[in-house]
Amino acid sequence: MIKRHLEIALRDHLFKDKTVVLYGARQVGKTTLINEVVKKLDKRTLVLNGDDADVRALFENATASGFRPVVSGYGIVIIDEAQRIQNAGLGIKIIHDNFNDIQLIVTGSSSLELAAIIKEPLTGRKHEFFLYPFSFRELADHSGFLEEKRDLEQRLIFGSYPDVVNNRGRETRILKELASSYLYKDILAIGGIKKPVLLEKILKALALQVGNEVSYNELAQTCGSDKGTVEKYIDLLEKAYIVFRLPGLNRNVRSEIKKGKKIYFCDNGIRNAILGNFLPLRSRVDAGALWENYLVSERIKLTVNLDERPVSYFWRTTQQQEIDYIEEISGEFIAYEFKWNPSKRGSLSKTFANSYRVKSFFVVTPENYHEFLSEISGL
Repeated sequence: MIKRHLEIALRDHLFKDKTVVLYGARQVGKTTLINEVVKKLDKRTLVLNGDDADVRALFENATASGFRPVVSGYGIVIIDEAQRIQNAGLGIKIIHDNFNDIQLIVTGSSSLELAAIIKEPLTGRKHEFFLYPFSFRELADHSGFLEEKRDLEQRLIFGSYPDVVNNRGRETRILKELASSYLYKDILAIGGIKKPVLLEKILKALALQVGNEVSYNELAQTCGSDKGTVEKYIDLLEKAYIVFRLPGLNRNVRSEIKKGKKIYFCDNGIRNAILGNFLPLRSRVDAGALWENYLVSERIKLTVNLDERPVSYFWRTTQQQEIDYIEEISGEFIAYEFKWNPSKRGSLSKTFANSYRVKSFFVVTPENYHEFLSEISGL
């Protein structure tokens, strides 16, 4: 059992008059994590699965009297895959407000649906958490620091989904199934997407542009669509935890790229599955892009798991001055340059240094990346 760092935070927020909501993509281990949390508590637990027709029927005409015979006598009620329940928000509110001795835990694999369903009914009544695939720190804590560093190429190619990590030798098949699940079960269903071919084109275009600034207009031209549709589809991809956006920093320098953004994949394995490319690093031309995607996505996991969210950016000017990754903490900036080749030296742009309060600058390489993925400087 690989221990999840989020387990401590989840346990600390139980039985404090709030519903606990856990978001995360399919197969990241939400149910396993919740089961691990509750099994250590001396509480009778009821699981209501949103995939079950009788559970959905229970919520269709939600009333306190209707829920009472179902939930009475339990200390914990888990509503799993709640986004599949049409009136989940109202039903959750009724349970929360009328059964004060019950700790309610809600999970969902799509923030798009679930957040919309529970936003108003649970205003002021919930704690929200996000679970991602295994992080570097979680894997290093489990198997040992040196062992995890030896698996760096494995992570760059196949990512860190639990099934992938636990089934070495079957990574390609598992990732192809996961990618298909994303495309055809979640996003197409929840977003009402009528053009699955266009969605695949956008995903492949994004996969090829990892590490580069993304233009919705250029994507639309490449994919044969319009800017509005491309932006809508990317928003859906982000809310399904497939990609995330990193904004460009632009405040003090006239030549800074305005409204710039990069788009990364939450997991390297999913990115490679979309391209159908699982070749080893020695046979690839995109090692630098894989390295950057891995570092940024792992850094996001670290900050979420530590419940610390510094504001993150990249920086670029029209003169092609660039910083790969920046974190702003209390008005100061920590800048990072990513180098796959340790022999290449990085330097901080003088333009950036003269325009912002720079606390520190680091070059992250395969030799020292564990430091970047283990702690947050300045916190």
